Amino acid sequence: MIHSMTGFARRETRFEWGTISCEIRSVNHRYLELSWRLPDELRPLEPAFRKLVSSKLKRGKIDCGLRLRWSQEVQPPIRLNAAVLEQLSEALREASEYLSEAAPVDPLDVLRWPRVVEDVERDSGPLEAAALVVLEESLADLQASRGREGEHLATLLIERCDGVERLADEARARLPEIRKALRERTLERIGQLEVQPDPDRVEQELVLLAQKMDVDEELDRLGAHVAEVRRALESKQAVGRRLDFLMQEFNREANTLASKSQDQETTRIAVELKVLIEQMREQVQNVE
Repeated sequence: MIHSMTGFARRETRFEWGTISCEIRSVNHRYLELSWRLPDELRPLEPAFRKLVSSKLKRGKIDCGLRLRWSQEVQPPIRLNAAVLEQLSEALREASEYLSEAAPVDPLDVLRWPRVVEDVERDSGPLEAAALVVLEESLADLQASRGREGEHLATLLIERCDGVERLADEARARLPEIRKALRERTLERIGQLEVQPDPDRVEQELVLLAQKMDVDEELDRLGAHVAEVRRALESKQAVGRRLDFLMQEFNREANTLASKSQDQETTRIAVELKVLIEQMREQVQNVE
């Protein structure tokens, strides 16, 4: 089963201390390219996130964002720095001796003073464990999305493979007629010459000409490439690059078939082959 490189997944999970949401988008790309949007609390986990994604996905441009919302019920307590408050209070008393008409001090202004309120560190263990779980679940959703799109791509590729086989069979069925027509045309041209050719030499040239125009090998290789595509579509591994290489080989055989064509019907078959192969190539660009 192949996977597309295009997909989307979004998951939001609530915990007793807050909510983590994860959104992942992926599009086709030659290699695996990751970009992140993380809150400050989760930035230390980026290496672990990258390792997790790399273990699940092999190709694609991945845009992943995680958001964190703390629950109001579990906000960290406010801790005052007594030493700073005492210094600030003493400074205010001294200042009041010189400012007899000064307005009363607003406690909120005091709390805004640097270092009066101390930062209380949260226990990052539960948060980090939860974030990894949410990311892994989101990746599973993304893979399911890419798998569904991959099934659709596989269906299209199989249809094109059937078309390639049908055209190859048509071309093969015409080979005896083409060889006969080639021999007749060649003998007719020789007959128009004013000299009498050596019959043995004529036969040798006819054999060489038939070999030069023969497309049996190209048709055999087209069949082998089709079989290889079918095997790749059944693989559980990432096969996008393998399929991309096969498309190049398909094109090589179609071009050779066109260059060796001896009649309009074979030329038509070669053109139709190229159309099918180009359609396959475009679809393969999105296979992981």
